[in-house]
Formats: sequence, C-alpha cells, structure tokens
Amino acid sequence: MRSIRGPGLRRALIGGARHVIADRETLNRINVFPVADGDTGSNLALTLGSVLSGALSRRVTGVGELMRRVGEDAIDGGRGNSGAILAQFLTGMAAGIGDRVAVAPGQLALAVRAGAQSAREAVSEPREGTMLSVISAFAEALEHRDEVQDLKAWFAHALEVARKALAYTPQQLPVLLKAGVVDAGAQGFLDLLEGIAAFLAGESGVRRLHPADQVEPLLAHGDGDAADADPAHRWCSECLVLGEALDMSALRAGVAGLGASSVVVAGSCTRVRVHAHLAAPQALFELAARFGRVESSKADDMHAQARTAADSAAVAVITDSSADLPEGIAAALNIHVVPLRLNFGEQDYLDKVGLSPRQFYRKLRELDVLPRTSQPPPGDFRRQFEFLLSHHPALIYVGVARAMSGTIQSAESAAQRGATERTFIVDSANAAGGQALLAIAAAEAARRGDQASAILEQLQSLRSRTLTWAMTADLGMAVRGGRLPAWSKAVVEALGLTPIARIKPGGKLGVVAGLFGQQRLPERFARHVARRVDRRLRWRLIVGHCDAAAAGETLLGSMRQLLNCQDAWLVETGPAIGAHAGPGTLVISLQPVEA
Repeated sequence: MRSIRGPGLRRALIGGARHVIADRETLNRINVFPVADGDTGSNLALTLGSVLSGALSRRVTGVGELMRRVGEDAIDGGRGNSGAILAQFLTGMAAGIGDRVAVAPGQLALAVRAGAQSAREAVSEPREGTMLSVISAFAEALEHRDEVQDLKAWFAHALEVARKALAYTPQQLPVLLKAGVVDAGAQGFLDLLEGIAAFLAGESGVRRLHPADQVEPLLAHGDGDAADADPAHRWCSECLVLGEALDMSALRAGVAGLGASSVVVAGSCTRVRVHAHLAAPQALFELAARFGRVESSKADDMHAQARTAADSAAVAVITDSSADLPEGIAAALNIHVVPLRLNFGEQDYLDKVGLSPRQFYRKLRELDVLPRTSQPPPGDFRRQFEFLLSHHPALIYVGVARAMSGTIQSAESAAQRGATERTFIVDSANAAGGQALLAIAAAEAARRGDQASAILEQLQSLRSRTLTWAMTADLGMAVRGGRLPAWSKAVVEALGLTPIARIKPGGKLGVVAGLFGQQRLPERFARHVARRVDRRLRWRLIVGHCDAAAAGETLLGSMRQLLNCQDAWLVETGPAIGAHAGPGTLVISLQPVEA
C-alpha cells in the first residue's frame, strides 16, 4: 500500500499551481461566465500565487499541516469567484485530512470529496457547468480505497473523468455553448490536476494539455453581454473577515439579502473570504464588519474589465483615485482607477467606490472625527496590473505626485513583482484635475494607437506644463490635520486673507499668494490664474470644488471667459484634496492643447 506524505504532496501542488499560472492568458480569454470580464486566469493565478509564496515555499513534514497552511493562504489570497471556490475546496480538503502526518490514497480521496462538498456549500447559487461540476466529477471518480500500488494510474482515472466533465460544460451552460468555450474556472481546476499528473509521471516543466485551446471563442468579451450587464451587480467585491467562531451561514444569508449575485463565502470559523457581485461594495464591507474584523477589501468594476477585454489598444492606462476624472471620461477612454483607502474612525472605505465625494463631505460635516487617507497596498496595484497586462502588451500608470503621497511607491513595488519591461510608472507631479488631465492625454494617445514610448514622451512634455492651483477660505482642516501650524490660521484670519496654493514643479503644494476680503472670490481666483498663463494658447480646463458646486460653476464660467478653452469640465474634488483642505476649496487645473 502506498501512502502520501507532506513533501511529495507539496511538490505535486507546486506542479499544479505552476500549470494554472502558466495558462492564465488562455483562461482569461475564454472567461464568459458568470460575467465576460476576462479575469478568471488572473484571479486563479493570484490565488495560487499566494499559496506558492506562502505554504508551498516552506518545507513541511505532515500532510495535515501542509493542507491547513495551503487552505489559509488560499483564503487570504483568494481572488474572484473561481479563486474563492478553489480556496474553499482546499480548506475543505484540509478539514478532511485533519492532523495526519501521512494519508493513504483512500483517506485522501475522502478528503477530496469533503473539499468538493465544502466548495459547493460555499456558493449561494451553485450552477452546473462550472468549476463545481468538474471538482465534483473528479472527487467522485477518485477511488477511496487504500490498496493502491500505482498512484499515477489511480490519479489518471479520475483525471480522465474530470476531462470529460470539462468537455461537457458547454452542454450545461448555454452561454458557454454560444461562445464556443468550456468554463474558464473549470478549465483552471483541470489545469491544476494536469500539473499534478505531470509531477506523478515524473515530467519536467509545465505540460500544456488544454482542450479549450483548441476551441476558438465565438464571443468577443464585452461586445454586449458584459458591457450591458445589470448595474445592480456591477462591482466584483471581496473582503477577508477575521474573528472567532465566525457564523458563515449567517454571513452568507446576510450577503444574499443585499441582492448580490455570484456569492461565495469560503473559509473557516476564524477566517472567511467573502465574494459577491453587487451595486454598492460598501454595503458588503459594512455587513462583514458586523461579524468580525474586515481586511483586504477590494472592488473591481466589471464594466471596465469588459471594456478592456474588448479593447485592442497596445497600451492600457491606469491612474489612482487622487485624479479627479470628469464624469464619463473613464468609461469613454477606458481609464482604470485604483482607489485610495479612506477611513472615518473605525470605518474603512474605498475612495470613490465605497464612498462618493458627496457622501464624503456629508460625513465630514456630520462627524466629529478627522478622515484619513492612505495609499492603496501593492496588492491592489498588482491585481490590476496582472489583469491589464493579460489583455495589453503594455500599461502606463499615471500616479499622484510622489511628493504628496506614497501611492506611487506601492505601484512600483507591485510592478517589480510582475512584467517590469511592460509596466511604466509615471509620477504626474500633480494631483486632482492636473493628474486627471495627464491620464486623459495618455488614454487618448493609446486610443490613437500610439506605442508606450511615444505616450511616455508626450507625458514628459506635458507634465511641467500641466498646472494646478487651489484656493481655500478655511484653513481649519489643514491645521487640525497637522499640515499647517495653528498660528497660520490665526494670522490669515487676522489679515482677512484667502490663501492660494499651487502645485510646484516637484509636486509639492505650497502657498503662493492670497486674496484680501471675501467678495467675488471665484472670479478673482480665476483672474489670478489667468494672469499667470499664456492666453494665446488653447487650454484644457478642469475646475474642482469641495462641496461648493455653486462657487465651482462661477469659477468655471469665469475661466471660460478669460481663456480659450477647448475642453472645460466641472468635477467634485475627492478626499485626496478635500480631507486636507476641507469643504469650500476650489481647484483649477490647466493643460495646453498641443497642435
């Protein structure tokens, strides 16, 4: 009788994980269910990447200890619907194995069945024709007998059944049959099994045995189904919930009560990965916070992902939520946005996703607590970079000024762990509307078909000529936040000054002037700026306001009268500025129009 021990199982899982990661582009390409957002391969790669860099990077002696760590790392790093289901399968397997140092084949087969059942129970509305079907077919076919002399043949029998189950998935889901593909998550699970089989056969390298590769998809991602998806399920949202004696059934019921779809609640009584598609990601995070401590929250815009999957541009453009993009511009130009993190006391939010600028200013006025903004973790960038590079030869990130925030360092850290030769990080030396104008210029160049080198050259030319000023009548927020000394507020008020600040060439914001009195401030602010630029040029203009729409409209109108504006937008400036400058602040960003 053969037994399975920790070192051998670890090497087999390494082979399987590498096989999935190597096939991520194929998996992205055939991803049409539940939404054709082209990210299944990236999600599975990120999930198994967490396991490879965690549990599978360390030697262990016991099978039980190994699988417990594998399950925990998969839950912590799980991404997307497929990643959460796979994480629950591995966690269920770990529970079935327990603390055993070694297992007989029959015991492992029973643990696989436990994992399959656990994965199915984690999904609120399980569908046949998905990863669940292939997992179940494999689990049922893996014979639970201990008298196994040939592990390779024992495994190969169940693998062949899994292959047939994968080939049958288009008959179970009409969307797959229409597209001419098998289910991407199911293919990813089969990839895992193929990698394990290659290890058992003593093969080196990664085998490429993918039935889906031989089927040319008939449905282009985003050409209707995903792009017009129900807005009630637009955001692919996830978080990790940590605590003691977590009630997964109650949590799953609570998520379903939000009207969410694609609900997966995976994990154990101490750590749970929650995944759902819904309209308001913050509702999910607030619900989860009632059960335990919430970490690693994220929300991906599936409409934006579908646009990217259908976009043939050579360069993808991404920025962060410090950029105040005019409404509709991100969708029109396919600009991706990584949200900053924001919190009021104990409550955390994703900037402009979990909390709109309007909601932010309402809380700012109502709550007696200072908001805090923080840079996105490298993982947020890495997830977006991985997805974009799976659809585009290169990407350019236009980031908030390094002198203002550590956000760009997070992006650089993420880029170093990926395709560095295809990832370009640009310090905008700007923020708010100025950063948005640079991102817009890059996206327009990408739509024209410009290569990365040409776009980078254009951004270098525009960066020093993209100008941003800000005016605030109240320094209270800046003083409370520690950005200005308390005496400065008293001096400014005593003199009756309204300070004007400018983002300088190095990216730092500094006070450069002041207006005496409180009369007609927007018009006078406009004249101050207009005197300092070349009126012979044509300009692009973004006027931002911090909860001061009427003043913003007046400022926008004044600037249009004073300058030749090709484009002029009014936006509500987000927390990146508002959290420090406070309500009533007005921002002007200008960029010359190149011939």
